[in-house]
Amino acid sequence: MRTLRSAGLALDSLTIFRRLLKDPVLSRFSALLHSSPEDPRSFIRDYSEFVAALYAVTDNFGDYLQKVVLEDENTYVLRAAAGRPIPEAIQNSLDRELSILRDLSRLTSSEVKAVCPEASGLSDWTNTVSDLPAVYAERMAALPTKGYGVFSRYHVFSLNDRGDLEPVLYPDPQRLSELTGYETERAKILANTEALLSGLPASNTLLYGDAGTGKSSTVKAIVNEYRERGLRLIEVKKNQLYRIPGLMNALSSNPLKFILFIDDLSFSANDDDFSALKAILEGNVNSRGQNLVIYATSNRRHLVKETLQDREGDDIHFFDTIQELMSLSARFGLTVTFSRPEKELYLKIVEALASQYDIRTDKEQLGIRAEAHALRNGGRSPRTARQFIELLKAGV
Repeated sequence: MRTLRSAGLALDSLTIFRRLLKDPVLSRFSALLHSSPEDPRSFIRDYSEFVAALYAVTDNFGDYLQKVVLEDENTYVLRAAAGRPIPEAIQNSLDRELSILRDLSRLTSSEVKAVCPEASGLSDWTNTVSDLPAVYAERMAALPTKGYGVFSRYHVFSLNDRGDLEPVLYPDPQRLSELTGYETERAKILANTEALLSGLPASNTLLYGDAGTGKSSTVKAIVNEYRERGLRLIEVKKNQLYRIPGLMNALSSNPLKFILFIDDLSFSANDDDFSALKAILEGNVNSRGQNLVIYATSNRRHLVKETLQDREGDDIHFFDTIQELMSLSARFGLTVTFSRPEKELYLKIVEALASQYDIRTDKEQLGIRAEAHALRNGGRSPRTARQFIELLKAGV
């Protein structure tokens, strides 16, 4: 770049990457490039505001610019992700803009300060030199595992009240290696998830069983395990089930794989959400895409809270009523049962957790105290075991 002004004009000309001009760092960088060195006060102010914004994230401008370029959700990447042809005009624009951004990423603080003698003592930033067009081409080839936009930065999401996706900034870090017991149960879910990631038919799955047996932890650990292979999780609350068809449509052309996760699912017999989920699982006019499955956990085998009246009610077609109540769970292609552990498995889980938490104590005494804790707290379960070990670690 011959001058800061020409660099600023080049940045202003972006079309494919137009959204980057609203980035909090790049918007200040643009203001700096257009700042006049003949007005030292304004120039120093614009320079310092840019560096302050950059420092809030990193001190390396080259790395920062490459990151926001690779994560940008733009016309080109949306076409590429959906497998749509790229018009020549769009391809030419992309190539031109990547060259512009590459050159900008190499602009050093020394070069910028040199145009204004009064700025010579200001803070510096660093640069990592990279071939941005080549790096971008590599990212496009890796879209099925790396993703784009917000999906390239985060792997766990929730739905807000408007139905928009929001990233979970600090998801549960649970790993499969930290889970003890239930290997047979988890193997079924892992095999189903592997099928999803491989593009093979995968089943909607119901994880059913006693409270605290690790159903939710299993799903979260699987997503953490397969994040680098392109797996993402979206948590959907029961009162948001009606949004699932729209979510399926929005994700249908995304090259990543998704688990729609419904935790602690249950219904009353006259719950409107019951019919909504039943239709989604059975399939309506919107068929489920090959990149998405529903995983749900529940403490109830048939998901619907039944009363004696449901069993003995005055419905003339009694058998049809019962079948209706049981029909929802039958629509999950895979049901995996997590039962409360027997004493041997419970103590095995306690010992494994004690090792993870670096608790060294007599094995027999550990078992006695763990059993006593379980008796006081609702019985044996992996959750009870973890609570006991955490209390022990805290010295309680």
